[in-house]
Amino acid sequence: MTKSDAQKPAFDDESDDEDLDEEEYDDMELLERLETVREDMEDLGVTTLAEVIQRIQELHHKLDKR
Repeated sequence: MTKSDAQKPAFDDESDDEDLDEEEYDDMELLERLETVREDMEDLGVTTLAEVIQRIQELHHKLDKR
């Protein structure tokens, strides 16, 4: 092994596969979260984040009056 070879990081195909698997898992997890948000918004009858924020404010105001 030459000196320049010793300085190069040792990467193997398995570590690359693990990184891809972790990235794919993260993407799948994010997809699941976003689909859940969409379903919840549909159930609540809201279509925008602005509507969600408005509903939250209205409920806070309603509860504060009690």
